[in-house]
Amino acid sequence: MNTDQAFDLLKDAGVTESSSIQTVRRWLREGKIKYEGGNGNRKTGYIMDDTDQAFEMLADAGVTESNSVQTVRRWLGEGKIKYAGNGKRKTGYISDDTASKLAINDSINQNKDEIIHRLKLKIQAQEKHIEGIEELHETAKRILIQQRDMFKKEVAILKNEKSELQNESKDLLKENIELRNELIKLKEKIRKNYMIDPTIQSNDYSEKLGLSKMASYKEVLAEYKGLLKITHPDHNGNAKVFHYIKTDYDNFRKSNKGK
Repeated sequence: MNTDQAFDLLKDAGVTESSSIQTVRRWLREGKIKYEGGNGNRKTGYIMDDTDQAFEMLADAGVTESNSVQTVRRWLGEGKIKYAGNGKRKTGYISDDTASKLAINDSINQNKDEIIHRLKLKIQAQEKHIEGIEELHETAKRILIQQRDMFKKEVAILKNEKSELQNESKDLLKENIELRNELIKLKEKIRKNYMIDPTIQSNDYSEKLGLSKMASYKEVLAEYKGLLKITHPDHNGNAKVFHYIKTDYDNFRKSNKGK
């Protein structure tokens, strides 16, 4: 590289003219460039060996890394650099073929933070949605547990009521059997005392009723009332028997008016 080419390189990279002159002089002293030109006719169509060499020269001239990256990419796209470096230095790009690929990669890098941010927001929204679903699940679970406990209590109450009804039914059945047996005994007593020969006249009312001769007036009276009740026609009783019993009942009361 000669002095004219070096000067053009620095100017194209944005280095001031005074700084470019000082840098070119230093490079000339250090043997990095050859002295050629100086006649005012600079060669502007120079070509560098690789991107690594370009980065080294720009860094030595004090150009910032970000500006160096942009400049080297542009030179590579314009064909001023033969090929990309060997990878020993970070050149800020990946593609070593065309400038278009470098531009695409740079756009992806620039959008990386935005994409990550959007993904984080999406993840947060999904987490909130999941939290909402979990909360609904827990609420439904609590309601189902409460309903289950309530149903268990209702079942227990119904079982108790069923047991009580069964006991009441047994008691009623027992009472019914007892009443039925008592009715049978009363009917048997009526049959013995009135159905054999109800027309037999007797003043021994206790004997007709099957009571003891020592039975009191109230006992005889109560016995007659019971017989009248079960033999009454309204209770499906025998009308003729009812008549005989009613007659004896009235006679018994008349004969005992003073008592």
